[in-house]
Amino acid sequence: MNYQRKGRSLAKERIKKRRLHTNVIVVGMGRFGSSLARELMATGHEVLGVDTDERLVQQMSHELTHTVRADTTDEAVLKELGIEEFDAAVVAIGADLEASILTTSLLLQLGVPNVWAKANSQSHGRILDQLGAHHVVFPEYEMGKRVAHMVSGESLDYVPIDKDFVMLKSEVPQSFHEKTLAELKIRSSYGVTVVAVTKGDGNYNPAFPETVLHAGDQIVVAGQVDPLNKFCQIA
Repeated sequence: MNYQRKGRSLAKERIKKRRLHTNVIVVGMGRFGSSLARELMATGHEVLGVDTDERLVQQMSHELTHTVRADTTDEAVLKELGIEEFDAAVVAIGADLEASILTTSLLLQLGVPNVWAKANSQSHGRILDQLGAHHVVFPEYEMGKRVAHMVSGESLDYVPIDKDFVMLKSEVPQSFHEKTLAELKIRSSYGVTVVAVTKGDGNYNPAFPETVLHAGDQIVVAGQVDPLNKFCQIA
């Protein structure tokens, strides 16, 4: 077998004992999977990292709740890992398209209530969506869009929330200096909403009609893609 019985049993025992936080299984310990798993740990979740590569499993063994080498395209293996105990699963498998699809399909069949799957292409994403994956993500594509908006100077940060809804961070232009949001009428004039203001020091304050903007401050703005793009060109 290409997985470790002892490691698998220990993983199940430890996760059974610690139910304070959401239990997540992350399949694929490459760059995306390992980064995601670390962030889940940092935010208080219990994480079981799984990969077929022993080297990657060992690398993450001291950073996650537990790691195990296993073939997640085998239904029996997933059952022995105690997959029914997990609240969510992330399929972060990279180049192996077949393994990604089979693993996602099995996790759904076994009743994992929240399955996230990484797609490497639009066709891969369509297959995962057709399987019924609850969430399909395109890390490279989404990061490319985000960085493009930053490189172009249109925004300081750009975060897609949904297909046609975005939040971005932009500098307050000189034309907005010492004016309130009520005076500027940004929502009625541009069709977007300023949700927070910061001096760029990491401290964000909620935006209200009486909030006064100053040139050089940074604002977090939410809205649909086209109105936001037009607002950024004006701002």
